[in-house]
Amino acid sequence: MQLNRLVSFYKTIGDPTRLRIIKLLAEGPLHGQAIAGKLGLTPPTITHHLNKLREVNIVYQRRDGNTIYFYLNESVVKHYAKALADLTEQNEVKKEMKEAITERQKVIENFFTNDGRLKNIPAQRKKKLIVLEHMLKGLQRGRKYEEKELNEYIKRFYDDYATIRREFIINNYMYRENGIYELNPEEMWAKI
Repeated sequence: MQLNRLVSFYKTIGDPTRLRIIKLLAEGPLHGQAIAGKLGLTPPTITHHLNKLREVNIVYQRRDGNTIYFYLNESVVKHYAKALADLTEQNEVKKEMKEAITERQKVIENFFTNDGRLKNIPAQRKKKLIVLEHMLKGLQRGRKYEEKELNEYIKRFYDDYATIRREFIINNYMYRENGIYELNPEEMWAKI
């Protein structure tokens, strides 16, 4: 939904009188005189507010003889409420992603030296998986690696290549067959 339409909607219903009209119409359709009487306001004031509510499609009208009845367009109200919820949910997801990236970055900074060497393998599983995934970034998907080649790659990070190689297999990052290693799809990787 366009942000300007959302802003216009909430500006329109931000008036206390309009909110009271919405509340009345939520109970059922009413004509202008009835709304004016229930709220203790003049008919021209009610007409002004109803026109504002009609501009953003919250209220619609139907004529019955000489009387015009106003109805609450509940589907529009629900639509805007959902749009606002989606907007806040998107912000929450972005915030969570940012926090996860920050946490991952801190783990990488704590366990790797400035030249990219692994200081030690974390004991905590969550941190260990972050470290292992960081080490995998230089490997290509779909490419098959001989054990010797993989060992050389791992040595760039850590001297105990056998342990790291074993962790790659245990945590489903890689698949091994006859001394040939290949990255698994990310869906198969161990989850934090």
